[in-house]
Amino acid sequence: MRIEAYFARLRELIETCPVVQLSNVTYEKRGTHAGFVRGELSFVDGSILHLREYVDVENVVDCLMYVYQYAEANQALIFRYDNTGHHRRMNLASYPHHKHKHEGSEMNIIPSSAPDLAEVLEEIQRLIVLP
Repeated sequence: MRIEAYFARLRELIETCPVVQLSNVTYEKRGTHAGFVRGELSFVDGSILHLREYVDVENVVDCLMYVYQYAEANQALIFRYDNTGHHRRMNLASYPHHKHKHEGSEMNIIPSSAPDLAEVLEEIQRLIVLP
């Protein structure tokens, strides 16, 4: 697949998500099959998703670097998925993929598979309570 097709898929995913209110995402082509995506999505409850992806889509979608950070309107972190190698000492089975999840007054780091934006948006939709 060409990177433009991947970018088009992301745009459609964002535009059709029923809880996204505003989108500010940039798409940077880094070659025929590689690209960088960054931006933020604002949701109907005021919460925000900050996202970054560096992908290669030549044969399959290979997300070489990703961060999906979801926060409340007051910027309190709800969760963050990333594949930054900063938790090597924790011996996570999914290393370097992991999730930071706010539970009560603590932030826990748990093993996680590498989600894509569709999975993250589905998780956010389940968390947002519409009136």
